[in-house]
Amino acid sequence: MLIGLVGKPSVGKSTFFKAATLAEIEIASYPFTTIKPNHGVGYVRVECIDKEFKAQCQPNHGYCIKGQRFVPIDLMDVAGLVPGASEGKGLGNQFLDDLRQADVFIYIIDASGETDEGGKPTKNYDPCNDVRFLEDELNAWWYNIFLKVWKTFSRKAEQEKIKFSEAVAKQFSGLKVKEDDVKRAIIKLNLPERPSSWGDENLKAFVSQLRHLSKPMILAANKVDMEKGLENYNKLKKEFPGMIILPCSADSEVALRQASKAGLIEYLPGDSDFKIIKDLNEKQKEALHKIKDNVLKEFGSTGVQKILNMAVFDILKCVAIFPASASKLADSKGHVLPDCFLLPEGSTALDFAYFLHTDFGKNFVKAIDARSKRALGKTYLLKNRDALEIVAK
Repeated sequence: MLIGLVGKPSVGKSTFFKAATLAEIEIASYPFTTIKPNHGVGYVRVECIDKEFKAQCQPNHGYCIKGQRFVPIDLMDVAGLVPGASEGKGLGNQFLDDLRQADVFIYIIDASGETDEGGKPTKNYDPCNDVRFLEDELNAWWYNIFLKVWKTFSRKAEQEKIKFSEAVAKQFSGLKVKEDDVKRAIIKLNLPERPSSWGDENLKAFVSQLRHLSKPMILAANKVDMEKGLENYNKLKKEFPGMIILPCSADSEVALRQASKAGLIEYLPGDSDFKIIKDLNEKQKEALHKIKDNVLKEFGSTGVQKILNMAVFDILKCVAIFPASASKLADSKGHVLPDCFLLPEGSTALDFAYFLHTDFGKNFVKAIDARSKRALGKTYLLKNRDALEIVAK
Protein backbone atom coordinates (compact mmCIF):
# COMPACT_ATOMS: atom_id res chain seq x y z
CA MET A 1 0.00 0.00 0.00
CA LEU A 2 1.37 3.38 -1.03
CA ILE A 3 -0.09 6.77 -0.16
CA GLY A 4 0.92 9.65 -2.42
CA LEU A 5 1.07 13.22 -1.12
CA VAL A 6 0.20 15.62 -3.92
CA GLY A 7 -0.35 19.35 -4.30
CA LYS A 8 1.12 22.50 -5.77
CA PRO A 9 4.49 23.80 -4.48
CA SER A 10 4.81 25.39 -1.01
CA VAL A 11 1.50 24.20 0.44
CA GLY A 12 3.08 22.05 3.16
CA LYS A 13 3.42 18.64 1.49
CA SER A 14 6.93 18.11 2.81
CA THR A 15 5.84 19.36 6.25
CA PHE A 16 2.95 16.87 6.25
CA PHE A 17 5.40 14.15 5.20
CA LYS A 18 7.75 15.08 8.03
CA ALA A 19 4.85 15.22 10.50
CA ALA A 20 3.81 11.72 9.49
CA THR A 21 7.29 10.20 9.41
CA LEU A 22 9.60 12.57 11.37
CA ALA A 23 12.01 12.16 8.44
CA GLU A 24 14.72 14.78 8.02
CA ILE A 25 13.86 16.36 4.66
CA GLU A 26 14.29 19.79 3.16
CA ILE A 27 11.40 22.16 3.92
CA ALA A 28 11.36 25.70 2.56
CA SER A 29 8.88 28.36 1.48
CA TYR A 30 9.88 28.40 -2.18
CA PRO A 31 8.57 26.35 -5.12
CA PHE A 32 9.99 22.92 -5.95
CA THR A 33 11.82 22.30 -2.69
CA THR A 34 11.10 18.63 -3.41
CA ILE A 35 12.69 17.49 -6.68
CA LYS A 36 12.98 13.73 -6.25
CA PRO A 37 10.15 11.96 -4.43
CA ASN A 38 10.65 11.39 -0.71
CA HIS A 39 9.73 7.88 0.43
CA GLY A 40 9.10 7.19 4.08
CA VAL A 41 7.15 5.22 6.65
CA GLY A 42 4.10 6.74 8.29
CA TYR A 43 1.71 5.03 10.68
CA VAL A 44 -1.98 4.42 11.14
CA ARG A 45 -3.34 4.30 14.68
CA VAL A 46 -5.21 1.19 15.85
CA GLU A 47 -6.45 0.27 19.31
CA CYS A 48 -4.19 -2.60 20.35
CA ILE A 49 -5.59 -5.89 21.63
CA ASP A 50 -2.88 -6.52 24.22
CA LYS A 51 -4.86 -5.24 27.19
CA GLU A 52 -7.68 -7.66 26.38
CA PHE A 53 -5.16 -10.46 26.85
CA LYS A 54 -3.57 -8.79 29.91
CA ALA A 55 -0.21 -8.53 28.16
CA GLN A 56 2.24 -5.94 26.86
CA CYS A 57 2.81 -6.23 23.12
CA GLN A 58 6.27 -6.02 21.54
CA PRO A 59 5.85 -4.94 17.90
CA ASN A 60 8.34 -6.08 15.28
CA HIS A 61 7.30 -3.10 13.16
CA GLY A 62 5.80 0.19 14.29
CA TYR A 63 5.24 0.82 17.98
CA CYS A 64 2.61 0.73 20.74
CA ILE A 65 2.06 3.34 23.46
CA LYS A 66 -0.70 3.26 26.06
CA GLY A 67 -2.70 0.68 24.18
CA GLN A 68 -2.47 2.50 20.84
CA ARG A 69 -0.75 0.50 18.11
CA PHE A 70 0.90 2.44 15.28
CA VAL A 71 1.08 0.24 12.18
CA PRO A 72 3.51 1.20 9.36
CA ILE A 73 2.37 2.35 5.92
CA ASP A 74 4.35 3.64 2.92
CA LEU A 75 4.23 7.37 2.08
CA MET A 76 5.55 9.24 -0.92
CA ASP A 77 5.91 13.02 -1.25
CA VAL A 78 6.38 14.07 -4.88
CA ALA A 79 7.37 17.29 -6.63
CA GLY A 80 4.77 20.08 -6.67
CA LEU A 81 2.09 20.20 -9.35
CA VAL A 82 1.31 23.35 -11.33
CA PRO A 83 -1.30 24.04 -14.04
CA GLY A 84 -0.10 22.50 -17.31
CA ALA A 85 1.77 19.66 -15.57
CA SER A 86 0.18 17.11 -17.93
CA GLU A 87 1.82 19.06 -20.78
CA GLY A 88 5.21 19.00 -19.07
CA LYS A 89 5.15 22.36 -17.25
CA GLY A 90 7.01 22.67 -13.97
CA LEU A 91 8.15 19.17 -13.05
CA GLY A 92 4.90 17.77 -14.41
CA ASN A 93 6.02 14.68 -16.31
CA GLN A 94 8.24 13.52 -13.48
CA PHE A 95 5.55 14.32 -10.90
CA LEU A 96 2.86 12.36 -12.71
CA ASP A 97 5.06 9.37 -13.43
CA ASP A 98 5.97 9.15 -9.74
CA LEU A 99 2.28 8.81 -8.89
CA ARG A 100 1.53 5.71 -10.94
CA GLN A 101 1.93 3.25 -8.07
CA ALA A 102 0.00 5.21 -5.43
CA ASP A 103 -3.17 3.54 -4.11
CA VAL A 104 -4.67 6.74 -2.73
CA PHE A 105 -3.83 10.44 -2.90
CA ILE A 106 -3.76 12.88 -0.03
CA TYR A 107 -4.09 16.25 -1.72
CA ILE A 108 -2.52 18.97 0.42
CA ILE A 109 -4.19 22.36 -0.05
CA ASP A 110 -3.03 25.67 1.41
CA ALA A 111 -6.26 26.71 3.15
CA SER A 112 -4.71 30.00 4.23
CA GLY A 113 -4.88 31.31 0.64
CA GLU A 114 -1.33 32.66 0.94
CA THR A 115 0.22 30.85 -2.05
CA ASP A 116 -0.78 31.40 -5.68
CA GLU A 117 -1.24 28.68 -8.31
CA GLY A 118 2.53 28.40 -8.78
CA GLY A 119 3.29 28.22 -5.05
CA LYS A 120 4.53 31.80 -4.71
CA PRO A 121 3.53 33.99 -1.70
CA THR A 122 0.33 36.02 -2.16
CA LYS A 123 -2.79 37.05 -0.26
CA ASN A 124 -6.47 36.09 -0.57
CA TYR A 125 -5.96 33.33 -3.14
CA ASP A 126 -8.98 31.03 -3.54
CA PRO A 127 -7.87 27.43 -2.73
CA CYS A 128 -10.93 26.11 -4.60
CA ASN A 129 -8.95 26.89 -7.77
CA ASP A 130 -6.36 24.32 -6.70
CA VAL A 131 -8.93 21.54 -6.46
CA ARG A 132 -10.21 22.31 -9.95
CA PHE A 133 -6.78 22.43 -11.57
CA LEU A 134 -5.64 19.23 -9.85
CA GLU A 135 -8.71 17.41 -11.16
CA ASP A 136 -8.03 18.79 -14.64
CA GLU A 137 -4.35 17.82 -14.58
CA LEU A 138 -4.92 14.29 -13.29
CA ASN A 139 -7.69 13.70 -15.82
CA ALA A 140 -5.48 15.02 -18.65
CA TRP A 141 -2.61 12.81 -17.48
CA TRP A 142 -4.76 9.68 -17.58
CA TYR A 143 -6.45 10.68 -20.83
CA ASN A 144 -3.07 11.10 -22.59
CA ILE A 145 -1.98 7.64 -21.41
CA PHE A 146 -5.18 6.02 -22.68
CA LEU A 147 -5.32 8.01 -25.93
CA LYS A 148 -1.92 6.72 -27.13
CA VAL A 149 -3.18 3.14 -27.40
CA TRP A 150 -6.97 3.38 -27.33
CA LYS A 151 -7.89 2.88 -31.00
CA THR A 152 -5.62 -0.11 -31.48
CA PHE A 153 -6.39 -1.56 -28.07
CA SER A 154 -10.19 -1.25 -28.27
CA ARG A 155 -10.37 -2.73 -31.79
CA LYS A 156 -8.13 -5.63 -30.84
CA ALA A 157 -10.21 -6.38 -27.73
CA GLU A 158 -13.37 -6.49 -29.87
CA GLN A 159 -11.89 -8.55 -32.71
CA GLU A 160 -10.39 -11.12 -30.36
CA LYS A 161 -13.56 -11.10 -28.24
CA ILE A 162 -11.58 -10.43 -25.07
CA LYS A 163 -13.53 -9.51 -21.95
CA PHE A 164 -13.27 -5.72 -22.03
CA SER A 165 -12.98 -5.03 -18.29
CA GLU A 166 -10.26 -7.66 -17.99
CA ALA A 167 -8.40 -6.30 -21.02
CA VAL A 168 -8.41 -2.72 -19.66
CA ALA A 169 -7.20 -3.85 -16.23
CA LYS A 170 -4.35 -5.79 -17.86
CA GLN A 171 -3.38 -3.04 -20.34
CA PHE A 172 -3.31 -0.33 -17.66
CA SER A 173 -2.12 -2.39 -14.70
CA GLY A 174 0.73 0.11 -14.26
CA LEU A 175 -1.89 2.58 -13.03
CA LYS A 176 -3.29 -0.06 -10.64
CA VAL A 177 -6.57 -0.23 -12.53
CA LYS A 178 -8.76 -3.10 -11.30
CA GLU A 179 -11.33 -5.02 -13.32
CA ASP A 180 -14.14 -4.11 -10.91
CA ASP A 181 -13.29 -0.41 -11.34
CA VAL A 182 -13.72 -0.73 -15.12
CA LYS A 183 -17.09 -2.44 -14.72
CA ARG A 184 -18.33 0.19 -12.28
CA ALA A 185 -17.21 3.05 -14.54
CA ILE A 186 -19.01 1.61 -17.59
CA ILE A 187 -22.22 0.96 -15.68
CA LYS A 188 -22.28 4.40 -14.09
CA LEU A 189 -21.73 6.21 -17.41
CA ASN A 190 -23.96 3.94 -19.52
CA LEU A 191 -21.43 4.03 -22.35
CA PRO A 192 -21.95 2.57 -25.88
CA GLU A 193 -21.48 -1.19 -26.05
CA ARG A 194 -18.55 -1.06 -28.52
CA PRO A 195 -15.56 0.83 -27.01
CA SER A 196 -14.02 1.35 -30.47
CA SER A 197 -17.03 3.54 -31.32
CA TRP A 198 -16.56 5.83 -28.33
CA GLY A 199 -16.06 9.48 -29.18
CA ASP A 200 -13.56 11.74 -27.48
CA GLU A 201 -16.08 12.87 -24.84
CA ASN A 202 -16.99 9.24 -24.07
CA LEU A 203 -13.33 8.37 -23.54
CA LYS A 204 -12.68 11.43 -21.38
CA ALA A 205 -15.70 10.64 -19.19
CA PHE A 206 -14.63 6.99 -18.87
CA VAL A 207 -11.04 7.90 -18.00
CA SER A 208 -12.13 10.47 -15.41
CA GLN A 209 -14.51 8.02 -13.74
CA LEU A 210 -11.91 5.26 -13.79
CA ARG A 211 -9.30 7.53 -12.23
CA HIS A 212 -11.62 8.46 -9.37
CA LEU A 213 -12.26 4.79 -8.68
CA SER A 214 -8.65 3.61 -9.08
CA LYS A 215 -6.93 6.57 -7.41
CA PRO A 216 -9.31 7.84 -4.70
CA MET A 217 -8.41 11.10 -2.97
CA ILE A 218 -8.76 12.87 0.37
CA LEU A 219 -8.22 16.63 0.68
CA ALA A 220 -6.13 17.98 3.56
CA ALA A 221 -6.96 21.65 4.19
CA ASN A 222 -3.53 22.54 5.59
CA LYS A 223 -2.65 25.74 7.47
CA VAL A 224 -6.27 25.86 8.65
CA ASP A 225 -5.16 27.62 11.83
CA MET A 226 -3.94 30.68 9.90
CA GLU A 227 -5.93 33.89 9.43
CA LYS A 228 -8.14 32.83 6.50
CA GLY A 229 -7.79 29.10 7.12
CA LEU A 230 -11.14 28.29 8.71
CA GLU A 231 -13.04 30.53 6.31
CA ASN A 232 -11.45 28.84 3.29
CA TYR A 233 -11.92 25.36 4.79
CA ASN A 234 -15.66 25.97 5.07
CA LYS A 235 -15.66 27.35 1.53
CA LEU A 236 -13.98 24.20 0.23
CA LYS A 237 -16.55 21.97 1.92
CA LYS A 238 -19.39 24.01 0.45
CA GLU A 239 -17.88 24.11 -3.05
CA PHE A 240 -17.01 20.37 -3.19
CA PRO A 241 -19.63 18.53 -1.11
CA GLY A 242 -18.82 15.17 -2.69
CA MET A 243 -15.18 15.21 -1.58
CA ILE A 244 -13.66 14.18 1.74
CA ILE A 245 -12.04 17.34 3.13
CA LEU A 246 -10.41 17.48 6.56
CA PRO A 247 -8.79 20.39 8.44
CA CYS A 248 -5.08 20.09 9.06
CA SER A 249 -2.09 21.85 10.62
CA ALA A 250 1.04 19.93 9.62
CA ASP A 251 3.30 22.53 11.27
CA SER A 252 1.57 21.94 14.61
CA GLU A 253 1.93 18.17 14.29
CA VAL A 254 5.67 18.49 13.59
CA ALA A 255 6.09 20.73 16.65
CA LEU A 256 4.17 18.34 18.92
CA ARG A 257 5.99 15.24 17.70
CA GLN A 258 9.38 16.89 18.09
CA ALA A 259 8.49 18.12 21.58
CA SER A 260 7.36 14.61 22.49
CA LYS A 261 10.52 13.10 21.03
CA ALA A 262 12.60 15.53 23.11
CA GLY A 263 10.76 14.47 26.27
CA LEU A 264 9.12 17.86 26.81
CA ILE A 265 5.52 16.67 26.51
CA GLU A 266 3.43 13.51 26.49
CA TYR A 267 1.62 13.37 23.16
CA LEU A 268 0.30 10.64 20.91
CA PRO A 269 -0.36 11.40 17.22
CA GLY A 270 -4.09 11.90 16.82
CA ASP A 271 -4.71 13.02 20.42
CA SER A 272 -6.76 16.10 21.19
CA ASP A 273 -4.41 17.25 23.95
CA PHE A 274 -0.90 16.89 25.37
CA LYS A 275 0.71 17.03 28.81
CA ILE A 276 3.77 19.13 29.61
CA ILE A 277 6.21 16.98 31.63
CA LYS A 278 9.33 19.17 31.69
CA ASP A 279 10.11 22.78 32.56
CA LEU A 280 9.83 24.93 29.45
CA ASN A 281 10.99 28.43 28.63
CA GLU A 282 8.42 31.13 27.86
CA LYS A 283 8.83 30.83 24.10
CA GLN A 284 8.18 27.09 24.21
CA LYS A 285 5.14 27.53 26.46
CA GLU A 286 3.69 30.20 24.20
CA ALA A 287 4.12 28.05 21.08
CA LEU A 288 2.49 25.01 22.70
CA HIS A 289 -0.42 26.98 24.14
CA LYS A 290 -1.04 28.49 20.71
CA ILE A 291 -1.28 25.01 19.21
CA LYS A 292 -3.61 23.90 22.00
CA ASP A 293 -5.95 26.87 21.64
CA ASN A 294 -5.92 27.41 17.87
CA VAL A 295 -5.68 23.83 16.66
CA LEU A 296 -6.45 21.09 19.19
CA LYS A 297 -9.40 22.80 20.90
CA GLU A 298 -10.74 24.17 17.61
CA PHE A 299 -10.47 21.04 15.46
CA GLY A 300 -9.99 18.14 17.89
CA SER A 301 -6.50 17.29 16.58
CA THR A 302 -3.88 18.53 14.15
CA GLY A 303 -5.59 16.39 11.50
CA VAL A 304 -2.49 14.57 10.28
CA GLN A 305 -3.18 11.23 12.00
CA LYS A 306 -6.90 11.45 11.26
CA ILE A 307 -6.18 11.95 7.55
CA LEU A 308 -3.80 8.98 7.41
CA ASN A 309 -6.30 6.76 9.22
CA MET A 310 -9.15 7.88 6.98
CA ALA A 311 -7.10 7.22 3.85
CA VAL A 312 -6.35 3.65 4.95
CA PHE A 313 -9.50 2.59 6.80
CA ASP A 314 -12.28 4.68 5.22
CA ILE A 315 -11.11 5.14 1.63
CA LEU A 316 -9.02 2.02 1.00
CA LYS A 317 -11.22 0.13 3.49
CA CYS A 318 -8.49 -1.93 5.12
CA VAL A 319 -8.84 -3.96 8.31
CA ALA A 320 -6.13 -4.47 10.94
CA ILE A 321 -5.49 -8.12 11.79
CA PHE A 322 -3.36 -9.51 14.64
CA PRO A 323 -1.83 -13.00 14.26
CA ALA A 324 -2.40 -14.55 17.70
CA SER A 325 -2.78 -18.03 19.11
CA ALA A 326 -5.54 -18.82 21.56
CA SER A 327 -2.96 -20.43 23.84
CA LYS A 328 0.22 -18.49 23.06
CA LEU A 329 0.67 -14.80 22.25
CA ALA A 330 4.45 -14.81 21.71
CA ASP A 331 6.34 -15.76 18.56
CA SER A 332 9.40 -18.04 18.40
CA LYS A 333 11.59 -15.18 19.62
CA GLY A 334 9.38 -14.52 22.63
CA HIS A 335 7.86 -11.30 21.26
CA VAL A 336 4.27 -10.81 22.41
CA LEU A 337 1.75 -9.92 19.67
CA PRO A 338 4.63 -8.84 17.40
CA ASP A 339 2.60 -8.21 14.25
CA CYS A 340 -0.40 -6.30 13.04
CA PHE A 341 -1.20 -6.46 9.32
CA LEU A 342 -3.46 -4.37 7.08
CA LEU A 343 -5.63 -6.35 4.65
CA PRO A 344 -8.37 -5.24 2.23
CA GLU A 345 -11.93 -5.28 3.47
CA GLY A 346 -13.65 -8.45 2.29
CA SER A 347 -10.56 -10.62 2.90
CA THR A 348 -11.20 -14.10 4.26
CA ALA A 349 -9.39 -16.35 6.71
CA LEU A 350 -7.91 -18.14 3.69
CA ASP A 351 -6.68 -14.83 2.24
CA PHE A 352 -5.00 -14.13 5.58
CA ALA A 353 -3.35 -17.55 5.53
CA TYR A 354 -1.92 -16.90 2.04
CA PHE A 355 -0.85 -13.41 3.17
CA LEU A 356 1.20 -14.95 6.00
CA HIS A 357 2.74 -17.65 3.80
CA THR A 358 1.82 -19.51 0.62
CA ASP A 359 2.18 -22.86 2.39
CA PHE A 360 -0.32 -21.77 5.05
CA GLY A 361 -2.82 -21.02 2.32
CA LYS A 362 -2.24 -24.24 0.37
CA ASN A 363 -2.46 -26.39 3.49
CA PHE A 364 -5.15 -24.42 5.31
CA VAL A 365 -7.19 -26.40 7.82
CA LYS A 366 -8.91 -23.70 9.89
CA ALA A 367 -8.46 -20.42 11.68
CA ILE A 368 -8.98 -20.02 15.41
CA ASP A 369 -10.32 -16.86 17.04
CA ALA A 370 -7.85 -16.11 19.85
CA ARG A 371 -10.56 -14.40 21.91
CA SER A 372 -13.32 -17.00 21.77
CA LYS A 373 -11.18 -20.01 20.75
CA ARG A 374 -13.83 -20.69 18.10
CA ALA A 375 -12.80 -22.52 14.92
CA LEU A 376 -13.39 -20.54 11.71
CA GLY A 377 -13.59 -21.78 8.12
CA LYS A 378 -11.70 -20.46 5.11
CA THR A 379 -14.62 -18.25 4.03
CA TYR A 380 -14.76 -16.36 7.33
CA LEU A 381 -14.73 -12.61 6.59
CA LEU A 382 -12.06 -10.77 8.55
CA LYS A 383 -13.16 -8.00 10.92
CA ASN A 384 -11.06 -5.06 12.10
CA ARG A 385 -8.88 -5.98 15.10
CA ASP A 386 -9.44 -9.73 14.69
CA ALA A 387 -6.89 -11.90 16.50
CA LEU A 388 -6.47 -15.14 14.58
CA GLU A 389 -4.32 -18.25 14.54
CA ILE A 390 -3.97 -20.13 11.25
CA VAL A 391 -3.85 -23.93 11.50
CA ALA A 392 -2.32 -25.71 8.50
CA LYS A 393 -1.42 -29.30 7.67
